[in-house]
Amino acid sequence: MGGVPEAHNGWTFLTNHARVLAAIAEDCTVRIRDIAAHCRLTERSVQNIISDLEHGGYLTHTRRGRSNIYRVAPHTPLRHPADKGTVADLLSVLAQHDSMRPERR
Repeated sequence: MGGVPEAHNGWTFLTNHARVLAAIAEDCTVRIRDIAAHCRLTERSVQNIISDLEHGGYLTHTRRGRSNIYRVAPHTPLRHPADKGTVADLLSVLAQHDSMRPERR
């Protein structure tokens, strides 16, 4: 299925934590493998990020068979003092951005 995703050089606007959280918010049943492919990260990196998000109170999960069902805590404040707002505010901005993008084929 895959090796290490292609590396990205240079800076980006979003952290990997934000990308993973957005992927989970879009589909609460998404697999770690699919998050890793979408975010161009290793599966191990995604596992570590999910653990960080859970320990920070931004995310919880429950097991359903062999799968995880994730739940985002939308009212949790963002971590950096300069970042006003909540997780819901961030996800709303990202959703608006995605809705303005042209469809990919």
